[in-house]
Amino acid sequence: MLVQDRVTTNPNPKSPKSQIKASINNHHHDLHHRFSESKSLDFSTWVSENFCKIVTITVLVATVAAILFLLSTGDTAALSYIQSKAQPLDKTHHPPRINWNNIPSIADKSSPYTNFRSEKWIVVSVSHYPSDSLKKLVRIKGWQLLAIGNSRTPNDWSLKGAIYLSLEQQATLGFRVSGYLPFDSYLRKSVGYLFAIQHGAKKIFDADDRGEVIDGDLGKHFDVELIGDGARQETILQYSHENENRSVVNPYVHFGQRTVWPRGLPLENVGEIGHEEFYTEVFGGKQFIQQGISNGLPDVDSVFYHTRKTGLEAFDIRFDERAPKVALPQGVMMPVNSFNTIYHSSAFWGLMLPVSVSTMASDVLRGYWGQRLLWEIGGYVVVYPPTVHRYDTVGGYPFSEEKDLHVNVRRLIKFLVAWRSSKHELFEKILELSFAMAEEGFWSEQDVKFTAAWLQDLVAVGYQQPRLMSFELDRPRPNIGHGDRKEFVPRKLPSVHLGVEETGTVNYEIGNLIRWRKNFGNVVLIMFCNGPVERTALEWRLLYGRIFKTVVILSSQKNEDLAVEAGHLDRMYKHLPKIFDRYSSAEGFLFLQDDTILNYWNLLQADKTKLWITDKVSKSWTTVSTNGNTGWYAKQAEMVRKVVGSMPVHFQVNYKEAMKSDQSLVIGSSEIFYIPQQLVTDFVDLVGLVGDLHIHQKVAIPMFFMSMDSPQNFDSVLSTMVYKPKPPAANSTLYSAQAPAVHPWNVSSERDFIKLTRIMAEGDPLLMELF
Repeated sequence: MLVQDRVTTNPNPKSPKSQIKASINNHHHDLHHRFSESKSLDFSTWVSENFCKIVTITVLVATVAAILFLLSTGDTAALSYIQSKAQPLDKTHHPPRINWNNIPSIADKSSPYTNFRSEKWIVVSVSHYPSDSLKKLVRIKGWQLLAIGNSRTPNDWSLKGAIYLSLEQQATLGFRVSGYLPFDSYLRKSVGYLFAIQHGAKKIFDADDRGEVIDGDLGKHFDVELIGDGARQETILQYSHENENRSVVNPYVHFGQRTVWPRGLPLENVGEIGHEEFYTEVFGGKQFIQQGISNGLPDVDSVFYHTRKTGLEAFDIRFDERAPKVALPQGVMMPVNSFNTIYHSSAFWGLMLPVSVSTMASDVLRGYWGQRLLWEIGGYVVVYPPTVHRYDTVGGYPFSEEKDLHVNVRRLIKFLVAWRSSKHELFEKILELSFAMAEEGFWSEQDVKFTAAWLQDLVAVGYQQPRLMSFELDRPRPNIGHGDRKEFVPRKLPSVHLGVEETGTVNYEIGNLIRWRKNFGNVVLIMFCNGPVERTALEWRLLYGRIFKTVVILSSQKNEDLAVEAGHLDRMYKHLPKIFDRYSSAEGFLFLQDDTILNYWNLLQADKTKLWITDKVSKSWTTVSTNGNTGWYAKQAEMVRKVVGSMPVHFQVNYKEAMKSDQSLVIGSSEIFYIPQQLVTDFVDLVGLVGDLHIHQKVAIPMFFMSMDSPQNFDSVLSTMVYKPKPPAANSTLYSAQAPAVHPWNVSSERDFIKLTRIMAEGDPLLMELF
């Protein structure tokens, strides 16, 4: 699935024009030496001897003239590209400083549409000849269709009734942003937005050429008018702000599809599929960004697309057209896309599509960035029932194109909700936030410069920045009284994926998921992956992120794209204190290796204030005599004795009572164990006592556990796990949904993962819906 005409591409391919500047410098150096000496020759002789040099000078002069012409027409795109290439953000830099009162206006003097004006525009990116959907878009009454071309658009592209801007036409418009835009991407829509604003736009429908507006009437679905006679004077249902810890929602649940999620939703939130306990209301009129829902192929990510797609059958997912539109309060966000969204003039600044991230992440990052800034002017996002039908006609795309989403989006949301600015103008706040996002690594310095160019272009085409409004998040939140609570229970529309259809038991299954999440929602899962994280990291997060507070993944090799941290399994315990400190408010920490499957539904009875480990599991813990042994065991035992000898009394007493003999060594497999928050400090202290000693994980973990508490006080929840030292011939013969965990199990690919979830669905049937 491609969102528009997106391709895997360098976000900033070099234009052939970008080589002009370098060629000037090279020629300038050579000319001085080649023409420094004169000779007494007649004219014809001089010409014959210097013919090549004359040609060179002529070409050079023509080149310089061409450059001067481009500069005079305002197209600095090619020339500024070298300077606009993204570089790592230097912490000594500051946000750009711009004199907003000294920006010259930009008028359309080159296109055939100089005198054309329209208040309502549809902006699309086109790479192919007009589609049937596009031919229907151009006929929507009262709206002007603007098609933006790129390097892949046919040269003879044409559609009656549409305004088409080719790359060459875009270059003559004089917009600063042109110098930052790739030549073969939908990101060139930024030129289209500016062109529409320049020509009188008050509303812009951000669309693509695969969506058909249902019933061919945007006004039937969206709030096209916010003021005046055509405006709907009504209150709008709004998500509750009562839960201060909730910062993102999945709007698809509200519209009847709770097992579908939008591109850009953190995978950890995919499992939040229960409907709202209650809503509140907000007065309409400031829904400056309006996100429509798409039937057919909604905006979904590659994880959903690849795990739910069956063969060549196209997606045809339907949402509840009778569900009411719903607003988001300050402090709560959702993914916003670039192919089914209306922007009102007060939010035109939020149309900027960042250029330094992957194309599949650009519009989603824009949406979160824009939502945060929208709060500064008192605006909000509203989601509407199905407004378009999009056809699933394009092949899938790889996970790698979404890396900027899956790695950063949860951290981005947290950052944006917490961000504050003391600036007194909106554009200054926008610059400050864009700079802060570059400092945090959400995008690069290139997008800071792009933001500055974008805002200056907005001013140059006559856009007036909105006034700031009072910011509500820093005020005490009012109590929501019984009379202010509004109820709406979403319909449960059937979803058929991978041959599995929802049944009447789904309410029971959702209830189970809510219970599991409530029980483990403040427990951090720490996973060590022995297998290839490129094929499994996202899937592990999707599986367990539904249940736990977060999933921290470590592997022998660091992978920043997938947020996989580096760690060595033999000394993994030395990495844990940093993670404990990072999540200091967590209730506890569960460690799990990827060769062990966790049946979380069988852990509800466990005491989260106690230690859990596999000391009572046959063949998991073994005691080895080191008497007379001079090998590895003896060396490990000697180091253990050193640590025990330096322990405070309470640790030492516990350990010696459990061990009985200092000539013995306990080896624990340590594939799975749990540490409650109240014992984290003890664990960290014990790690400190080990210091630089090379005690193996299988030796250190049993020593720590027996030092922290008596084994008879360990919770026995893991005692019934399925444990085999070596895997059987077939994984499926080993698995039991009645056990708390199963070891060993091999998952090394997406296919292995899907097979696993099919088997695990015996205990969690919703996995058949999720994968």
